[in-house]
Amino acid sequence: MHGTLTDLARCLWGDEYGPTPACDQTWQHEESYFTELLTFAAPDEILAMLRTLCPHLVDGYLPVWVRNLAYRLLLLQRPDDPALIRDAANSLYSHGPDWDDLAEELTRRADALEAA
Repeated sequence: MHGTLTDLARCLWGDEYGPTPACDQTWQHEESYFTELLTFAAPDEILAMLRTLCPHLVDGYLPVWVRNLAYRLLLLQRPDDPALIRDAANSLYSHGPDWDDLAEELTRRADALEAA
């Protein structure tokens, strides 16, 4: 049973750091279902998923689109958290130059928040 967003993500994509749990909830194994849960998840639940499945920011088996969406949703809910903004920027930097402009913008935003 998927009690948390982390559990469902682990079931869908696996866990580099632990076994994928046995699951009989295959009706939930749709990316669209996961996306819906992620969209309306509380920030602490999203952070728990990222910290558990990607403890070193760019590791783990979560697809890049899940990480990007998770950070985007987090920043919408916590727009003034410089540490979180830096994590989002570092995640974007790690996925190639296509996102570097946005990562640089986020880094400047975090710098400005810390300076204020």
